[in-house]
Amino acid sequence: MFEVDLDDTGSDEGVWFDYQESHFDKDKGKFVFDPPNSDASVRVRRIGKFIADSMAKRKQKEKIVLNTHSKRMERITYYEDEGQEVVQAGIDAAFDYAITGLKGFKNKKTGEVVECTRENKIALMKIPAFDRFIAKCFRVLGELEEEDEGNLPTPQTG
Repeated sequence: MFEVDLDDTGSDEGVWFDYQESHFDKDKGKFVFDPPNSDASVRVRRIGKFIADSMAKRKQKEKIVLNTHSKRMERITYYEDEGQEVVQAGIDAAFDYAITGLKGFKNKKTGEVVECTRENKIALMKIPAFDRFIAKCFRVLGELEEEDEGNLPTPQTG
């Protein structure tokens, strides 16, 4: 029998990745990643569910407009444009959700350990190399998901 903790908030979700710095390689004309740094790592989880939940909470508006081709009135639904502050808050919330752990990161100025707080995650995402690293983690997680599709459990037959 499989036991599950229904009180688990999912804060331990994610996959640990050893942090990798990146730099622009002029010969290749693109950013390349350095070998992994085993002293620092980041736990990352996919954000698909978070995005879907966020979109479900957004309010849709309806409008009746003239279709110029058919000359008939049609009902359209759309999301109202949100201000830049609201959009940025959504991006910050997504990265706060996606990054679930930090190990081995120190503040260069103070020497203090960087804890896995919302403020620190948002500050790290403003660093271009860290942003590229998280994007790479998302790509790897997507590839892992594609590989797992071949390992889906087979349904039981009566």
